[in-house]
Amino acid sequence: MTTPDTDVLLARAQSWLAEDPDAYTRDELVRVIAAVEAGDASARADLADRFRGTLEFGTAGLRGALGAGPNRMNRIVVIRAAAGLAAYLRDTGATPGTPVVIGYDARHNSDVFARDTAEVMAGAGLRPLLLPRPLPTPLLAFAIRELGCAAGIMVTASHNPPQDNGYKVYLGDGSQIVPPADSGIAARITAVGSLESVPRVPLESTGGRILDNGIVDAYLDTVAAIAGDGPRDLTIVYTPLHGVGGGALPTVLENAGFDSPQVVAEQEEPDPDFPTVAFPNPEEPGAIDRAVALAQRTGADIVIANDPDADRCAAAVPDAAAESGWRMLRGDEVGALLADHLLRAGRSGVYATSIVSSSLLGTMARAAGQRYAETLTGFKWIGRLPELVFGYEEALGYCVDPEHVSDKDGVSAALLLCEIAAEAKAAGRGLPDLLDDIAVTHGLHATDQLSVRVTDLGEIANAMERLRGAPPATLGGSAVTAADDLAAGSADLPPTDGLRYRTEDGSRVVVRPSGTEPKLKCYLEVVVPVVDGDVATARAEAATRLTALRADIAVAAGI
Repeated sequence: MTTPDTDVLLARAQSWLAEDPDAYTRDELVRVIAAVEAGDASARADLADRFRGTLEFGTAGLRGALGAGPNRMNRIVVIRAAAGLAAYLRDTGATPGTPVVIGYDARHNSDVFARDTAEVMAGAGLRPLLLPRPLPTPLLAFAIRELGCAAGIMVTASHNPPQDNGYKVYLGDGSQIVPPADSGIAARITAVGSLESVPRVPLESTGGRILDNGIVDAYLDTVAAIAGDGPRDLTIVYTPLHGVGGGALPTVLENAGFDSPQVVAEQEEPDPDFPTVAFPNPEEPGAIDRAVALAQRTGADIVIANDPDADRCAAAVPDAAAESGWRMLRGDEVGALLADHLLRAGRSGVYATSIVSSSLLGTMARAAGQRYAETLTGFKWIGRLPELVFGYEEALGYCVDPEHVSDKDGVSAALLLCEIAAEAKAAGRGLPDLLDDIAVTHGLHATDQLSVRVTDLGEIANAMERLRGAPPATLGGSAVTAADDLAAGSADLPPTDGLRYRTEDGSRVVVRPSGTEPKLKCYLEVVVPVVDGDVATARAEAATRLTALRADIAVAAGI
């Protein structure tokens, strides 16, 4: 016996089932419906969650767990999203035959979602160009401008867990969408009728096609060309973390004159189940342990890791003070090394980072007489800045060649970092030595993060409400001198859900919900002068101050 509410829910599920073109998700939903009809309370909760609204399209496009229902990633949701995007493009100037490029990674159903998107674009009179196989996200961003497309779509969930997939949208400038394009596309998705009403035709019938390796080679050659003529003696260990970077980065390194990297065999081939990592994100503890172990065995100089869609780059270096003899560089440290290299090379223009990244980049840029900009979190903001020459954010995203890829690119960033490491090695030094040089010149800018993963998103809202209702008076033992609610926006920044605190001793804390994962993130920074070149003492003081900041913001937020 079911209740009236359950009957309504079951009716919605049956209606969805009648439209679903995918045998797997149809079978999945049939099983859930049967369990609900049998009185299974957990199945009833599962079904309610699947139909609890529609997966929301925003500036990050779509991202969510795979499965049946409007609150999951599946073929119905993707086809409707593609139809809405096609309508938006036609309404904003795209004409019949305008090209749209579509890429995909190696996650479950990425190729299916990409093919569905291509057929919808063809049905809307546009000319779909489908990348030839699972490839890095930055290659898709490159292809948009290289091929003169009105837009690009990348089917990827980047570094999310295996059960997720996503749908990232770029416009013709090669940058990710920002407001008001996101709401404009979302409105047109909402206006899409039944799935049956969406025209879909084979992509080849309208001049569309599956691209050949020419676009892949063009990207790889363009990336390799950013390297200079310096030393190339460097032993590199690399892991693509079961993603798509394994077919790109080794080729780029070899084309630029480096020896082929030693690749972690268990993680070399794309695998959507990511069997050797708890989370396929190089930031997560344990993700690059296999790469570090290989580096220890082979005496490597550097470890490089990409996330599964290769738009992020992580690095680890030998460090005698670390427990394993190796330590992973923070995103802010890699950002500083790349910026220092480009500034020394005379790269002129705008250097930019996000509000949650270290303030060091601004200090370095101004000292070199270059312009500096600060944006909201995400390359959708950084990548579209006029005259950008370098941008990065602390979450391992770097843009070192915005002329060709105005998005984060883990392949080009890795190449440039290897070039820096090889130059340092030739001088008898390492990347930590270069970071010490930067600290002596500009002060030690030390950063850390308190990141809390939740199962109930209400916990994040509660923490933000708690901080807004009772802002901390002190953090890390220092008085809070400024408390900014970023939701109010400013002359320089659009509104965003975040809080920023500055203290009397120059420390900074930014608190914000993650835009891509169920996490609350607290970004911490302290700045300590280096006296008489004594970086070790400055680092010890910074570590103490960061520990105090972390403890105080955790108490204030109730996490």
